[in-house]
Amino acid sequence: MYLTQAIHRAAATTPSAVATTCAGRNRSWTEVKERVARLAGALKALGVGTGDRVAILAINSDRYFETYFAVPWAGAVIVPMNVRWSVAEHVYSVEDSGATILIVDDVLLPAGLAVRKECEGIRHVIYAGDGPVPGGLLGYEALVSEAAPAPDAGRNGNDLAGIFYTGGTTGFPKGVMLSHQSLWTSSLSIGAGIGLTSSVRYMHAAPMFHLADGGMTYAATIYGGSHVFLPSFDASAFIALVETERVTHALLVPTMIRLLLDCPDLASRDISSFERLVYGASPMAESLLRTAMELLPGIGFVQAYGQTELSPLATVLGSEWHVLEGPKAGKLRSAGRPGLCVEIRIVDADGGEVPRGSVGEVCVRGPNVMLGYWNQPEQTAATLVDGWVHTGDGGYLDEDGFLYIVDRVKDMIVSGGENVFSVEVENALMQHPAVSECAVIGVPDEKWGERVHAVVVPKEGHAVTAGDIVAHCKELIAGYKCPRSVGVRSEPLPKSGAGKILKVDLRKPYWADKGRNVN
Repeated sequence: MYLTQAIHRAAATTPSAVATTCAGRNRSWTEVKERVARLAGALKALGVGTGDRVAILAINSDRYFETYFAVPWAGAVIVPMNVRWSVAEHVYSVEDSGATILIVDDVLLPAGLAVRKECEGIRHVIYAGDGPVPGGLLGYEALVSEAAPAPDAGRNGNDLAGIFYTGGTTGFPKGVMLSHQSLWTSSLSIGAGIGLTSSVRYMHAAPMFHLADGGMTYAATIYGGSHVFLPSFDASAFIALVETERVTHALLVPTMIRLLLDCPDLASRDISSFERLVYGASPMAESLLRTAMELLPGIGFVQAYGQTELSPLATVLGSEWHVLEGPKAGKLRSAGRPGLCVEIRIVDADGGEVPRGSVGEVCVRGPNVMLGYWNQPEQTAATLVDGWVHTGDGGYLDEDGFLYIVDRVKDMIVSGGENVFSVEVENALMQHPAVSECAVIGVPDEKWGERVHAVVVPKEGHAVTAGDIVAHCKELIAGYKCPRSVGVRSEPLPKSGAGKILKVDLRKPYWADKGRNVN
């Protein structure tokens, strides 16, 4: 099982079919295969060897797509970088992964240059934008046109394919190691659950660094579909691209769906080509889902639940279950059933399996699970136990095998499709000279699903405002991790007898009228 096989197959079976559409550029599978091989050749000429890491910091484009396949074609490992991170977080991921090549586009060029300045290990920066190549950088298109095509390295099985960084419970991002096998099998499962075929026109609307879209990148290619690229999400631009490019499938996070439903263009444009809307990456409120089904009656909805450690798919709730009447009604609040090759069990605190209907931690096993965390054996051992990934999500299975997520075991918030570990924010807060103690919790939010809420106790004789706290955090961590609301209190935070902050008490007022503790 090797990811680049999908490129070989598509070029062999549909050589002249459109593979990618981006900014007025249409390329066939024959052209894409040639460009991927040439980019791989360029990387090898720059000294990239087997297992070396190549980082990319860019928004969605056909060049990002080519990079996803050229890196393993060269025998190397891709490191997609979160475009919303701070420079400090980028520097950490580059230095932690040991990446020696950085690919950057126009939009992220300033951040890329700042990373190069801080990271001595970066030997070359490749500019994948559309403007003139900045001094000291290598031009992506020049490399592709001038390099000799490289033979496919044929990396497969448990060979490392990518390191995907996600939030860390210790305050630092964790690099999730995913193999060719794990990404391949997860992609097959995604395709089967969504109903992908070679006629699919998939739009990359969610960010391509995120494995939700990364998984769709591999899946749509394996099934022979074509790819359309939206640089960054805008509801009006999304609708226009569906109309002009006859897009059939897309993956959106709930925040994007809300923006889509509120867009005035939705009623006036022809989106009749649109067949499937896949949603995931964060929980969807049932009220929002019902509204979307009402306003988009001709579109089949599919929920995909998972996490980076699962490459990323665990369960699928197919379009046939997105109904309000009939024998298949009543499953909208569920996350669906296990995908192909996936096993799920619910365990108690001691690791024992609990009966159907009982709440416990969701554990997942299959060929889709990660190899582990890069250079973090202790965290790997804590999460990957006897082949089972402990997800940190609390849930239960009903009698029909549908999974329901009701809470989180790990101290994590999902806001707008991004995972935020509370400890990362708390570490930043505690660096403020006026903060005595703090706690970060997730609270319900109409727009983001959940928002990051900080509770802060100032040091005696000091005063802080919400604005002070947010501005301080923005200097240290990505904007989406920063508190969107802040409560400043004079009394100490509630604590257990052992001195542990009782976040459950802090959360209660916000979740009192909710049926579950995640939104």
